[in-house]
Amino acid sequence: MPSLGVNIDHIATIRQARRTVEPDPVAAAVLAELGGADGITVHLREDRRHIQDRDVRILRETVRTHLNLEMAPTEEMVNIALDIKPDYVTLVPELRAEITTEGGINLLSNLVDFTEIVKRLQGAGIPVSWFIDADLAQIEAATKTQAQFIELHTGKYAEAEGEKNRQLELDCLHRGCEQAIALGLRVNLGHGLTYTNVYPVVSLPGVEELNIGHTIISRAVLVGIERAVREMKLAIRGQL
Repeated sequence: MPSLGVNIDHIATIRQARRTVEPDPVAAAVLAELGGADGITVHLREDRRHIQDRDVRILRETVRTHLNLEMAPTEEMVNIALDIKPDYVTLVPELRAEITTEGGINLLSNLVDFTEIVKRLQGAGIPVSWFIDADLAQIEAATKTQAQFIELHTGKYAEAEGEKNRQLELDCLHRGCEQAIALGLRVNLGHGLTYTNVYPVVSLPGVEELNIGHTIISRAVLVGIERAVREMKLAIRGQL
């Protein structure tokens, strides 16, 4: 059964809408862990639209499970990760105009530099995961960088309309998982997963963790984050 990493970015989104001090993503992380979260995920974006540097530093000291820092593969972010030392980092593509991450990173576009980034981070004891699409060329490229993990982008599955199209995307993820495992990569999944679509991906081969944020925070607005996380754990088990 995959573990659950809870992304708390949108707690900070609400706070930054008023440039105030609440709600506090650090407090949200504590409550998420009390609700059963197996890890906490935050994305420190270059434009700092939600999570701030201070949040990450405090979370590093307070998270009791594990802290996954999502970030762009840039010099600034690598230096921050080397300083803070999260439990692992997930390297993602980043566009200023996007509302949320729109797809996996293209590792083939800059394989030499990406390999050097992985070397620097993992040389400092920080495991690296690449956020990529379930594409064989990208999975093979992830192996060449020597990263320990990949996180397969589940957005196309989550957005697919109709049972046939959803099954096609699920089959694509299944093949991606099998290919990654055969190449020695560890596999996480994330993006667009909700209470209603998460269960079919649970049985994909070798998946270790599901990173889920928006749907949990949306539910938490109504019922509180502890209950929202507990309900997602039930959904992962097929008990909701």
